[in-house]
Amino acid sequence: MAEVQAEEMASLDINSEGANAKDEDFVDPWNVQSSSATGVDYAKLIVRFGCTAIDQVLIDRIKSLTGKDPHWFLTRGIFFSHREMHKILNLYEQKKPFYLYTGRGPSSEAMHVGHLIPFLFTKWLQETFDVPLVIQMTDDEKYLWKDITMEEVRRVALENVKDIISLGFDMEKTFIFCDFDYVGQCPEFHRTIVKIQKHVTFNQVKGIFGFGNSDSIGKIAFPAVQAAPSFSSSFPLIFNGKKDVPCLIPCAIDQDPYFRMTRDVAPRIDFQKPALLHSVFFPALQGANSKMSASEPNSSIFLTDTPKQIKDKINKYAFSGGQATVEEHREKGGDCDVDISYQYLKFFLEDDERLEKIRQQDYTSGELLTGFLKKELITILQTLIGDIQARRKTVTDDMAKAFMTPRKLKFDF
Repeated sequence: MAEVQAEEMASLDINSEGANAKDEDFVDPWNVQSSSATGVDYAKLIVRFGCTAIDQVLIDRIKSLTGKDPHWFLTRGIFFSHREMHKILNLYEQKKPFYLYTGRGPSSEAMHVGHLIPFLFTKWLQETFDVPLVIQMTDDEKYLWKDITMEEVRRVALENVKDIISLGFDMEKTFIFCDFDYVGQCPEFHRTIVKIQKHVTFNQVKGIFGFGNSDSIGKIAFPAVQAAPSFSSSFPLIFNGKKDVPCLIPCAIDQDPYFRMTRDVAPRIDFQKPALLHSVFFPALQGANSKMSASEPNSSIFLTDTPKQIKDKINKYAFSGGQATVEEHREKGGDCDVDISYQYLKFFLEDDERLEKIRQQDYTSGELLTGFLKKELITILQTLIGDIQARRKTVTDDMAKAFMTPRKLKFDF
């Protein structure tokens, strides 16, 4: 109850609470800005957005109910806040159904490692709770926001779908869809979109998303399209026409404005509010306060990078938390809070003891230099991306089509 009250008290306006002030972070679905070398202040963001911090009580409850160790994304604070996750756990405890929904905006042919985070965690959630998953490819959004043709964005979306499939999702439990295709294939999806559009005003979307008078009407209408998969009415084949199956959405915190709008409108159209799990942002190689962009190949590691490219990018561009000289580093130690190689290891090095040893004994103490962290990261990412690339070669057009065909999944409703 306290969580819901906090959300109701929080302004839906993403620019509220001084977010544009000089020393404040700015976060919306398209821009993330921070003046701090350590990145966004997530404690402040929780207060501004009116969500709830993931605490040890929630993590322990997940472990107790599932009998599985929580994912390191939870224990390390990579997924750090939520909306009504306890409600989802109540359903699981009562053996009542729910489903997962996440997505990808296909703006570039090659996904980068930051794009993997919600999908890796969603895959763990699906395997842990054994529930259906829908993945939305917002090709329409990218056409509206980017200087890209409709043909190109549809081509890029298909390539991204193959990348996602290569992460190992179960086709019998997973439906992937592109908005341009699914709206025409499923009248119920379109009806859900229009129902949302009817109950959200222009003033509301201006306040939430900062739209101006020069923005296209397509942009103004789009938030309802991203909201619609939160409701089981959008997937009649999966849920056997049931409109009240609750939804859990793992996503980066910058997508939360969409779902604050969704949660606000849900009771007015007789739908269930979706629950959410929010992740931190994946930092650019150049530092947590710089922008990672698919149009800037040196800002991140891409799934198409060769082992040599991975090595060269990390060695050349990964921002260091080390000192100016070896002598000074031995004396003062490195700063893991700003060192990008260490930050990446938090995401991809599974061994908690190894990670803590690197932080406390090796790097922070000054015993080991930045080059050691970079070498450790290079090995891990070369292996991770090499494995994804090997699986990617096995993903055919027919396999992608099978994942994207509207159908009943391996669940009874």
